[in-house]
Amino acid sequence: MSAPSALEILVLVLLLQLKHAAFDGPFQTRWMIDGKGRFGSLPGITHAALHAAGSLVALLLFGIPAAFAAILALADGLVHYHVDFAKELLVRRQRWTSRDSYFWWALAADQTLHHTTYIAMAAIVVSWAS
Repeated sequence: MSAPSALEILVLVLLLQLKHAAFDGPFQTRWMIDGKGRFGSLPGITHAALHAAGSLVALLLFGIPAAFAAILALADGLVHYHVDFAKELLVRRQRWTSRDSYFWWALAADQTLHHTTYIAMAAIVVSWAS
């Protein structure tokens, strides 16, 4: 694979962000939300696995070889799981709800870390392809 152009990298990041919107939005069930605060729970693992699968599809669509795409997707799933768990643990321990400003700070930090992961994945792709 030749080094991707700036536009191609932006398309990759967009694909990952659209995947994120789908799996942190309409495809995230109450079961997943309620279970993300318990380390090792099936709901949190399922949620992160869906993110990893979505990333794998985005990376494959972008033309990344399957083995490399699988490694990046697995890394995304692991990071996603731990970011969600940490946010949920903090929010629940502090008993923050959507009526508390700190809840929104925690959610903003969570989402920023997820999107930073996608930028890092794109940077890895650029480095690998160069």
